[in-house]
Amino acid sequence: MEVVRIAPRGYCHGVVEAIRMAKKVGAEHRGEPVAMLGYLVHNEHVTRELETAGVRLVDAPDRMAGLDQIDAGTVIFTAHGVSPRVVETARARGLNVVDATCSDVTRTHDLVRRLLDAGREVVYIGKRHHPEPEGVVGIDPARIHLIESIEEADAVEFAPGTRLAVTCQTTLSMWDTKAIIDRLAERFPDIEVHNEICLATQERQEAAVRAAEDLDCVVVVGSTRSSNSRRLVQVVEERGGRRAFLVDTADELDPAWFRGMRRIGVTAGASTPTQITRAVITALEALPDS
Repeated sequence: MEVVRIAPRGYCHGVVEAIRMAKKVGAEHRGEPVAMLGYLVHNEHVTRELETAGVRLVDAPDRMAGLDQIDAGTVIFTAHGVSPRVVETARARGLNVVDATCSDVTRTHDLVRRLLDAGREVVYIGKRHHPEPEGVVGIDPARIHLIESIEEADAVEFAPGTRLAVTCQTTLSMWDTKAIIDRLAERFPDIEVHNEICLATQERQEAAVRAAEDLDCVVVVGSTRSSNSRRLVQVVEERGGRRAFLVDTADELDPAWFRGMRRIGVTAGASTPTQITRAVITALEALPDS
C-alpha cells in the first residue's frame, strides 16, 4: 500500500506563532499563574505540552465565563481571538494580557471595525459556539449578524436601505462559504463582499481535493475540536469524491478501513503537531497489503 503525503499540511503560521508565544510566556513566568483562555489551538497534544510548560488551560462555554476563573497572573488569548469586552475586562482586573490571536483573525477584526465605522451592518458567516465567531461578533453584537448556511442566508432580513457587508470565519470550507456569499449577493446586490478564508486553509483544502482524485481515501490527522481539520474531511468527501477519516493519533486507525485500497493520502489540520502526523504515516506504512 502506498502512503501519499499531501502538501501543504499541518501547522500554519498563526499556530506556530501562538505556540511560540505561549511557551515563551510560560518560561518567563515560571512559578507564577499563567492561563490560556480556552484551547490555544484546537489540539489536545499541544494543550498537554503547554500545560507541561506551565500554561494551564481554562476551558469554559465562552471566554467571559472562563475569565471569571482567572484571579491573577497572566492570561493568554488564543489564536482564535476574543471580543473587546474580554480584553477590557481582563485589563480592568489587573491581569497581564498576552494576545496570541492569529494575524489573519486580527485582520478580520480590523476589517469588521472599518465596515461598522463606514455605516455598514455585517453579515458574518461562521460556526456558532466556535471562539473565532464569538470574538468577531462581540465587536458589536447588534450590528454583526452570524449565519451558518445558505438557508440562513435566505432567511436573514434587513430594513430597506441598510448598507451591508459580508465576511467570514477564516477556517470554513472555501466552497461552502462562496456559495453562501453568492446567495447573499443575489438577495442583496449592493452587499460589500470580503471573503476572509485564510490562505493556509485554502491551500490545504485545495491540495487535499486535488490529491484525492488519484487516491482511494484520505486520512486527516487532527482533533475533532479543530474546525479546519473537520473541513478537510468534508471537502475531500464532497469535492474530491473520496472517503476521508479523521484521526487524532495513530491508535485510532482501523485497518479495516483500508481493505482493498492501494493509495492512501495523508494530510493534517493546521493545529496538528508534525510528530503526530509522522506517527500516523509510519503506522499506515506498516499495515499489510490487503
